[in-house]
Amino acid sequence: MAEIIQKDGTWAFDGDALRLTPGRDKGVSLLRRELGELVVPLAALAGISFEQGRRTGRLKLRLRDGADPLLHATGGRLTEPHDPYQLLVESDRFGVAEYFVEEVRTALLLDQVPSGPVDRYLLAGPAVPLTVSAGDATVGFDGERVRLEWNWKTEDAKAAAGPRVLALADIAAVEWHPSAGLENGWLRFTVHGAGPKAPPKYDPHAVDLWGFKKDPLMALVAAAVLARLPHPSRPAPAERAGIAPGPAAVPPAAAAVEDDHDALLRRLRELGELHRDGVLTDEEFALAKQAVLKRM
Repeated sequence: MAEIIQKDGTWAFDGDALRLTPGRDKGVSLLRRELGELVVPLAALAGISFEQGRRTGRLKLRLRDGADPLLHATGGRLTEPHDPYQLLVESDRFGVAEYFVEEVRTALLLDQVPSGPVDRYLLAGPAVPLTVSAGDATVGFDGERVRLEWNWKTEDAKAAAGPRVLALADIAAVEWHPSAGLENGWLRFTVHGAGPKAPPKYDPHAVDLWGFKKDPLMALVAAAVLARLPHPSRPAPAERAGIAPGPAAVPPAAAAVEDDHDALLRRLRELGELHRDGVLTDEEFALAKQAVLKRM
């Protein structure tokens, strides 16, 4: 077993998985402390590296696309202090860090772990129930429902309707963006059949974030919800074929365009390209193709 212990945290590798435990140092971010220990199976890894500086170095893990709902939720927007897949290493442990990297790389090579994307989450995501207060709301998620409760800082137009409760089955997507400069961040839930999106400040399905200390914790809510939604690589067959989930959700004009023979032929060509590129499996391509042919 390989292990490296630092103020920033402890990483241990037993040949099958890495255990990433955040440290207790005051410099460790609130998000990493709330997330707690992460168990990363070897199959979820795309690579590992060690960047050496004069006084400190940094261990970095690179996960396969689609393996972790937290990375999918944040889209690479987690800043360095909050990234659980980085570990600050003191100069007197550079040799240990290099040995750790070599052990993990050897295991990846021996197990012939591919570095490409996966079609299911290999990490479970944050534990539930989960409650976070930040920005203009408190958000709770119990694994089946999301509840948004507004605070005194919420815009009157949004707060007037009272708390929102969203069933998991009603949620089509989740977006998390941190604040940047003068731009606020947000956590937004997109529900099936929803109309045009309002700015987060007025959107009853969104939390407006202003860049305060607890804002990154909303990324945990986004990850916990995404972990229980269909994996992004496997949309519903109807969606893969370009067919809307139900007639009530499609405006008549849009349906007429989709029914156009030329449009359907174009869609068949697109599906063929996705199949050749490996985006769609044989089974998925057959289902999608059949759905389009039925409409022709």
